[in-house]
Amino acid sequence: MYNLIKISLKPLLILSLFAGLLFSQYSQAQRIKDLASIQGIRDNQLVGYGLVVGLPGTGEQSPFTEQSFRTMLNNFGITIPSSVKPKIKNVAAVAVSATLPPFLKPGQTIDVTVSSIGSAGSLNGGTLLQTFLKGADGKVYAIAQGSLIVGGFGIQGQDGSQVLVNTPTVGRIPNGALIEREVETSLSHGDYLTFNLHRPDFTTAKRMADVINQLVGPNSATAVDATSVEVIAPRDIGQRVSYISTLENLEFKPADAPAKVIVNSRTGTIVIGKNVRLSPTAVTHGGLTVTIAANQQVSQPNAFADGETVVTKQTLIDVSQDDTRMFVLDTGTTLDELVRALNEIGAAPGDLMAILEALKESGSLHGELVVI
Repeated sequence: MYNLIKISLKPLLILSLFAGLLFSQYSQAQRIKDLASIQGIRDNQLVGYGLVVGLPGTGEQSPFTEQSFRTMLNNFGITIPSSVKPKIKNVAAVAVSATLPPFLKPGQTIDVTVSSIGSAGSLNGGTLLQTFLKGADGKVYAIAQGSLIVGGFGIQGQDGSQVLVNTPTVGRIPNGALIEREVETSLSHGDYLTFNLHRPDFTTAKRMADVINQLVGPNSATAVDATSVEVIAPRDIGQRVSYISTLENLEFKPADAPAKVIVNSRTGTIVIGKNVRLSPTAVTHGGLTVTIAANQQVSQPNAFADGETVVTKQTLIDVSQDDTRMFVLDTGTTLDELVRALNEIGAAPGDLMAILEALKESGSLHGELVVI
C-alpha cells in the first residue's frame, strides 16, 4: 500500500523528509476502480507452439525442431524422405504466449511474446509462422504470426568467448495475434455484481459498501468478507454498464494497512509501515572490533655467533571501539520519531535491520516484522 516508505541504501533523512508527504497522499479518498475489480471480468492466458524462420544461422538442429519442420512441409504437400536430414539452422522452435483481456472481439489484435525453447542462439531477424494460441480449456482463441522485435543481441568469437546484451532469445510481436474467439464473461448474469478488493481488508470492504449504500440506497451493497462486496445490479445489460460506470468512480478512504516492517536482507531495502509503534525502549548503537594478526619474522644471528637462522611468529592484537550512543524511545513512538532517532546515531541500513530485529525480539516493536 502507499503508506509504506522505502529505504534502499539511501540516507534515513530522506525517509524522515518524505514520510509526512506520502502518508498525507495515501489518506486521501480513492476510487473503487483503483481498489477493486469485478468478479468474473479478468484476463486469460494463451499459449502456443510454433516455428521462427529466417534466422541468420542462429537457429537450432534439434529432434523436435526437425519434426516440426517436417510436419509444416507436409501440411503444404511437401514430403522429405526419412533418410534425408534437413539443415535448418535458420529455424527455431518457440513458445508463444499472450494475455487476452476481457471483452475483446474477434478481429481485434493483441501483443505476443515469443521465447526460444531449444538451443537457438538468437531470434533476431526471425519471422513467426502461423501459430495457434490456446486457452486453459484447449480451445483456440487467437492466431499469431509476424516479424519479431528482439531487444538483445549476442556476439560469439571462435575461441568460445561471447558477449550478450539483454536476452536475444526472447522477442515480441506488437499486435501479432488476431483474435478468433471471444471469451464469455458473467457480466450479464445474475442479479448481483461482486467487487473483489485487490488487498483484502474488513474495514475497507465495509467502507466500500457504505459509500455505495449512500448513493444507491440502504442494503444495496453488502460486505461479504474481507475481499468481496456484493452489490444489487439491474438485469438489463445497457443499464448495468452505466451502473458499473457510476459505482467504479465513487471515492472513499480505504483503511490503513496493518503495521508491518519489511526487511530485504539481500538488497538492504527496508519498508516501515505508517502504524508501526514502539514501547519504551533504550537502544545503543556501536561495536567492539578485535583484530588479531600473526606475522612471521626471520631471526638472523651475527656472522661470528655460530647461531642458526630461525623463523619466529609475532602476534599483533588491535582493539577498537566505535562511538557508542544510546537513545530512549517513549511510549507510542511514531515512525517519524524512530527515523529521527536513527538519523542521529547515523545508522546504516544494515545496522537498522539489526536494530529492528532486536526490537521485535524484545517485544518493543508493535508490528509484524517480515524478512524476505
